[in-house]
Amino acid sequence: MEHKRLYDTILKLKDLQQAEAFFKDLCTEKELKDFSDRLEVAEKLLEGKTYDQISKETSASSATIARVNRAIMYGKGGYKSVIQNDS
Repeated sequence: MEHKRLYDTILKLKDLQQAEAFFKDLCTEKELKDFSDRLEVAEKLLEGKTYDQISKETSASSATIARVNRAIMYGKGGYKSVIQNDS
């Protein structure tokens, strides 16, 4: 797995403060916003909201909504596993 080192490193983060510091060093502000937007879109899709509702409630483009929806429908279940465990 080519990203194993990254995943292992993320699993070592002990708390929110350490996670915030790590991701602010690792990512640009735009990348962090994009990740946050995708997570918000996934939450709304899993709540059963429509593309139109999500578009009106967020700053996400229809392309982002479609990408996240494809990941939810045909991906590895990552969004569902973290969002459903969060509820």
